[in-house]
Amino acid sequence: MKLELSTDQIRDKLAETMMPHELEKAMPLIEEIRKLKKEKNVCVLGHNYMTPDVFYGVSDFVGDSLGLSREAAQTDADIILFDGVHFMAETAKILNPDKLVLIADPGAGCSLAESITAEDVRMLRSMYPDAPVVTYVNCSAEVKAESDICCTSANAVKVVNSLSEDTVIFIPDEFLAKNVQRDTKKRVIFYDRVRYMSFIQEMIFALSENNFPIF
Repeated sequence: MKLELSTDQIRDKLAETMMPHELEKAMPLIEEIRKLKKEKNVCVLGHNYMTPDVFYGVSDFVGDSLGLSREAAQTDADIILFDGVHFMAETAKILNPDKLVLIADPGAGCSLAESITAEDVRMLRSMYPDAPVVTYVNCSAEVKAESDICCTSANAVKVVNSLSEDTVIFIPDEFLAKNVQRDTKKRVIFYDRVRYMSFIQEMIFALSENNFPIF
């Protein structure tokens, strides 16, 4: 959603959640940032999780991660500044390859996105070589690159059903995968990091002892 708030509208909005002394401290910085945005032709994307001063004070677009990246692709800004977590900025760059994409906090991460790596995806493919990989969009670019198709929570079932194979690998959200399983006749293999790490440890132990496990 595009935000076009005047300074007075921002002040009124922030007054709903900030103490007067906090508001007076925040407004000069907000005004300075708004001025710099115009000078440098920057589009600021504010995720729904942002604090009110960032969300209402300096954001040009607000919403969920994928929606924000799509909005940014329609702007003529030279620079995109994403106020969110790392994978969101990566997605914005994928959809806006010719723009400079920055993230406000390079250390901002997401536990779900960080729960799986490209190596994990390759391991799953080796275990189920005929199963396509369906990836929830809230993950890293390296995991997306190892996938066959991406989905959102809203279209996950539709995407899975669109595939011709009877078995699919769904990553990285175990709970979304289980919900999809209820609404499809396909077999959905979900990623359980604890289970797969245990499997790898068992294999390493067996190899080190020259004793192969029986499944």
